[in-house]
Amino acid sequence: MIGLLASIGNFMWHRLILILILIFGLSACGLLKEKTTDNSQWSPNKFYSEAKNELNNGNYEAAVKLFEALEARYPYGRFAQQAQLEIAYAYYKDQQQASAIAAADRFIQLYPHHPNVDYAYYIKGLANFHDDLGVLGYISSRIINQDMSERDSKASRESFENFKELVTRFPKSKYTPDALKRMAHLVNVVAKSEIYVARYYMKRKAYVAAVRRAQYVLEEYPQTPATEEALYIMARAYDRMGMNDLREDVERVMRKNFPQSEYLSGSDLLGKESWWKIW
Repeated sequence: MIGLLASIGNFMWHRLILILILIFGLSACGLLKEKTTDNSQWSPNKFYSEAKNELNNGNYEAAVKLFEALEARYPYGRFAQQAQLEIAYAYYKDQQQASAIAAADRFIQLYPHHPNVDYAYYIKGLANFHDDLGVLGYISSRIINQDMSERDSKASRESFENFKELVTRFPKSKYTPDALKRMAHLVNVVAKSEIYVARYYMKRKAYVAAVRRAQYVLEEYPQTPATEEALYIMARAYDRMGMNDLREDVERVMRKNFPQSEYLSGSDLLGKESWWKIW
């Protein structure tokens, strides 16, 4: 009797082990299936909808891979063309500016007359528009309070040119109003970046170089707020160089155009009690 019970116990134990093995095996197959989804039979529409879902969910890397797979599998037609634009956008959202610009340029070269080519120009402008962009942008602008104009203005200039091309080529584009607003901002940014360099020259006592930078702002960006400080820098530089006639000329221009300027102190332009005491 005891032997019979032992045999039954062993049988039940082996059966339980077999069941557990089957359960784990099926689970592993399920996981493997999820990781290696076969999309070889997907239609262009299926590819696009799946990629779009990944994009909308913020899974930009996965979205790019699906859009690239769509383009490779179905290289002709509207889905492949749209996929290229979506790739540029996904790279932009993933803060991969160089890749976004490259993707947009590729679309422009392949389809210069496409109805949505204006969007490619717009993406290029956005990719170069580095105002408060990403972790480094957050650190520089929020934590150390660095203004956009104090950074390299190369990207700002390129962004302006991208938007300018969009506005010039496609004045009726739905992206043109936003592009114009960004251009106005970028002009101020570039002008302020020149002022930032002029300030540096003043601190280094390179007064001639400071004057040249300030003059450049007045000539190239006459309608920007930076012109007020440009005049201030010129006046201060001429004063430091003992060129009183030129200083007085700048003072007259400044009083005429900015009579309430904070840079002015009483009857003496930027006198000893001036609020700005950096130099």
